[in-house]
Amino acid sequence: MSLRRLSLMAGLFLLGATVYRVGSSSADEWMPISPEELKMTSDAAAPGAPAIILYRQVDRDDSNPRVPHEYNYVREKIFTEEGRKNANVEIPFVKGDYSIVSIRARTVRQDGSSAVYDGKIYEKEIVKARGFKYLAKTFTLSDVQPGSIIEYHYMIDFAENKVFDSNWMLSSDLFTKSAKFTLKPYGQFPLQWSWPNGLPEGTKPPVDETRAAGHNIRMDAQNIQAFLVEDDMPPEAAMKFRVDFNYSEGSVETDPDKFWKKQGKKWNEYVESFLNKKKAMEQAVGETVAAGDSPEVKLQKIYARSQKIRNISFEVEKTEQEQKRAQEKGAGNVEDVWKRGYGFGDDITLLFLGMVRAAGLEASAVRVSTRDDHFFVKSLMKARDLRTYVVLVKLNGKDVYFDPGTAFAPCGLLPWSETLSPGLKLDRDGGTWITTSVPQSGDSQIERKADLKLTQEGSLEGKLKVTYSGLEAMYRRLEQRNEDEAQRKKSLEDDVRYMIPASIEVELANKPDWSSSDPLLVAEFDLKVPGWASGAGRRALMAVGIFGAQEKHMCEHTTRVHPMYFHYSSEKVDNVTIELPLGWQVTSVPKPENSDAKVMLYTMKVENNNGTLHVERRMKSDLITLEQKFYPALRKFYEVVRTSDEEQIVLQPASTAASN
Repeated sequence: MSLRRLSLMAGLFLLGATVYRVGSSSADEWMPISPEELKMTSDAAAPGAPAIILYRQVDRDDSNPRVPHEYNYVREKIFTEEGRKNANVEIPFVKGDYSIVSIRARTVRQDGSSAVYDGKIYEKEIVKARGFKYLAKTFTLSDVQPGSIIEYHYMIDFAENKVFDSNWMLSSDLFTKSAKFTLKPYGQFPLQWSWPNGLPEGTKPPVDETRAAGHNIRMDAQNIQAFLVEDDMPPEAAMKFRVDFNYSEGSVETDPDKFWKKQGKKWNEYVESFLNKKKAMEQAVGETVAAGDSPEVKLQKIYARSQKIRNISFEVEKTEQEQKRAQEKGAGNVEDVWKRGYGFGDDITLLFLGMVRAAGLEASAVRVSTRDDHFFVKSLMKARDLRTYVVLVKLNGKDVYFDPGTAFAPCGLLPWSETLSPGLKLDRDGGTWITTSVPQSGDSQIERKADLKLTQEGSLEGKLKVTYSGLEAMYRRLEQRNEDEAQRKKSLEDDVRYMIPASIEVELANKPDWSSSDPLLVAEFDLKVPGWASGAGRRALMAVGIFGAQEKHMCEHTTRVHPMYFHYSSEKVDNVTIELPLGWQVTSVPKPENSDAKVMLYTMKVENNNGTLHVERRMKSDLITLEQKFYPALRKFYEVVRTSDEEQIVLQPASTAASN
């Protein structure tokens, strides 16, 4: 299975309602609980904590790469009423990468008696913070009160060869008083380990032990502070305490430069071997472009043709038996991909590279990292962290990046996770380090054009056209690629509900193009916003920020622990026309707002034209990361946005105007 395919599977979060029954077995054992643990009412190392983890154990076994697995044991102490929410247990997992099995749980009362859980285990999607969600096995323990202890244990069964993603995650949402971690490594490859985000204070690095039972790595930790989850923060793996294990082929290399040079040569040899079908590529180019086409047109045609190849990486996973029936074999070279008409994402990207070179253009393969689940660190020497191929083309003296192997990626635009990312531009000498480009905010827009009428009752009714472009369009197509029309329709309607800070009625009125890599995705709606204008004496008041719901909840908290992190630059452009009822008059409109913070821009303007209101709003963000020390300035910017969005247009209804 390709790394691209594995990383894609890690992004599949499918809402499910599958129900599982916890098995019961008298053979299950629980670790003894001390009288001190039963009596505890707080912990000095975590003052005010509603609950803590008393003990956590993680035993990872990579010794057989076909069936890697991990045993987990968790014991929590509940201190307060707020802490009772921890009775709702969530065990996160990544569908396709591993499964959670053999879950056992119980509640221990303060008197030492216990109740073993024998209920149902649910599988569902959990939303943890804005933009962050995951799948989890969930269940709720009964009879949990302040003073109770809850504990549970389970096994993680990893997919085959997931041994090479081995790690210990030390941090938890709760303060951890004591924890023990062990690893039984795969013995066929040399092993190195590292802790890219440091270790908790007072924790000693892992130690290598040799025992009669086998080779083990062990680490004990105490007083691990709770990890706070915030909106718009970097990937958790880039922030939490963790220990990563890196298996190497051959001898262990300690010099990063030598390591990457050797790895770069290896990748380059593979790429050049895969491309070594020049005649086939020249024939493919001859069928795709015309002799008189400009370099730009050639690239566009080759890109479009490459994306017509069936992309197996973005299909629903097939069983081994289904793959055999379909006779889908891995490609040995670009000619295989071209003739068969299907391939994995990386195969399609390399096919594009071969055709571009055959068309006479200068192009290179680049092995890049992604920044969706963690950040690349060159010194850690993890070859798998450069997980996918993109193509760098020299066009009119400029470097342009392409990734046709990602479904729905428009020509010349990388997926957001591959932008602003380190990569190795391959050559026979080992390669050159580069950083991929960052699209500007104007390359990824949400444009909202609304033609509405205000009713006598104060509701807005009419048509709304939303045009998603660039990464905004690609993101939605990728997210909905395996859904049916009903779910796609719901997703777009929910998107509109998320935009408007009021209860609305919305119905998709057209059939958007979900199947292409067109830079635009257009959705048209019938829209009603009940009671948007409200009476105040002899006047009616109407807020100008119809589409300001998202900004309404940005930077709400007064303090910030983690840096701010946004996936990509983007821009929202609103053009709203509101026709007033016959006889209604506009008493006043807010003054124009223009707040320019360099990387952030907000403008708002309202005009009255003979009983028709025209509202223009623009919100632009070129911000990717922001240190927490600058959070107050960003919060102040969004306070200006919220204040402006809540400004009122003052109207005079017809009856009042007539009496005047």
